[in-house]
Amino acid sequence: MPDPILAAEAVTAGYVPDLPILKNVSLAARTGQITLIIGPNGAGKSTLIKAVAGLVHINSGRILVAGREITGQSADRLASNGIAYVPQNNNIFRSLTIEQNLTLAARRAPAQTGVPLESLYAQFPALADKRRDKAGTLSGGQRQFLAIAMALAAAPRLILMDEPSAGLSPKAAQEVLEHARTLTAEGVSILLVEQNVNQAMRLADHCYIFAEGRNQLDGPAAELLNDPVVGEIYLGGRRVGAA
Repeated sequence: MPDPILAAEAVTAGYVPDLPILKNVSLAARTGQITLIIGPNGAGKSTLIKAVAGLVHINSGRILVAGREITGQSADRLASNGIAYVPQNNNIFRSLTIEQNLTLAARRAPAQTGVPLESLYAQFPALADKRRDKAGTLSGGQRQFLAIAMALAAAPRLILMDEPSAGLSPKAAQEVLEHARTLTAEGVSILLVEQNVNQAMRLADHCYIFAEGRNQLDGPAAELLNDPVVGEIYLGGRRVGAA
């Protein structure tokens, strides 16, 4: 089994110090895999992503990347820690061209480690054809591909993706999620929060199910996909001890 690229250990965190959203959550994302987090709204899925990204205060517990603790580090240290974050909203600069977006993203990379723009264009041909266009003119799916390309520009080891298929057509959502799968073949690890549960679980390696700020169940995604208890947890109707 691959070693964890990311480990969250007994993390309690939230936006207000005395009102934690995450309560003693532990999770491991393994190298070269998609680790999926699902659960009902308000379960703490996006809060965990933001805690890793340094956007949410961690009250207790710790975050480790490749065995090195990064708990409490600010978001501007993400690239130097080998992490990229693709938020659900406001993940591109709409008034800038595609090329300007990618150029700015590449500047976040540690010295001499950024990915050449032509390499990114080779991965995303639709962006290459529109490189001089304003990013705001792109379709929803193309905007998400641009956000992913911007994340890749800094050559991360781990990408945090928060609901990348939200608001997309079924076809575009499938394309975005399938592209995330292809990135793992290149050694990139992905921690994915996604509401498109069935599709995401078919592509993911391991899945964690959150409810009420806690990790209720986890296991191989292929096994959980056909587990009848998953529907109950996802709908918030049953609490099950972590596997």
